[in-house]
Amino acid sequence: MKHLLLIALLTATATAAPAAGPAPGKTTVKWFGHAAFEIDLPSGKSILIDPWITNPSNPTGKDDVKNVKADLILVSHGHFDHVGDATEIAKRTHAHLVATFDLGNAIVGTMGYPKELYGFDTGGNFGGSIDVLGGEATITFVPAVHSSAIGTDPFHASYGGNPGGFVIAVKGGPTIYHTGDTDLFNDMSLIGSHFKIDLMLVCIGDHFTMGPDRAAEAAKMVHAKAAVPMHFGTFPVLTGTVDAFGKALKRTSPGTKLDAMKPGESITL
Repeated sequence: MKHLLLIALLTATATAAPAAGPAPGKTTVKWFGHAAFEIDLPSGKSILIDPWITNPSNPTGKDDVKNVKADLILVSHGHFDHVGDATEIAKRTHAHLVATFDLGNAIVGTMGYPKELYGFDTGGNFGGSIDVLGGEATITFVPAVHSSAIGTDPFHASYGGNPGGFVIAVKGGPTIYHTGDTDLFNDMSLIGSHFKIDLMLVCIGDHFTMGPDRAAEAAKMVHAKAAVPMHFGTFPVLTGTVDAFGKALKRTSPGTKLDAMKPGESITL
């Protein structure tokens, strides 16, 4: 009888114990050079940001643009080096366009992005947030201090809305801030107070955007845990360097880890 009671107790205990679930999924961030990133979510769905995949810094760009996957394409502003290969990729992948309202309409109307892939579900404006990919991520539109125009000919460019950036909060995962092209501005502190920024994708090139020193100050203002420098070295005038940014971080935002990447490399969060 004692043996039967012991077996019954062990069976009940085993039944009541919760089964071990699968290990939580990871989010992967890949850099294609310049400001172009691919974020792969735990489900396997992918977000592209500013997809100038064929930029001069990316030695495999011609192949990458034919093979890159995307469920969403985010464009921060209208310049050619950020709209990039968005239309070509969208026609192949049927990725929906995420952009501020005027910018999205301009990309569809001027650059030939398939109009059925852009609407109120993925268009928004600064301060607004949209849930995407079945609730797997929330994207918030945030401002930037820069300019914006649409067209391959800069002397005959069309209105491209206002420039911006994105805060991408992965459900149960990291929060990523892509600055777009910008200078340092005081309202970055509001981004830091409203979001817990795990990774900041930050322009450091100078000339057209903030340079390393101001980028380090931006990392401090948003309380970034880690920062990936971008938008440097693609053209000779983009003189900011990773080394200068790293030194500025140590002075200004020592709590921010420098995650320097090369085109084609990935990090896992």
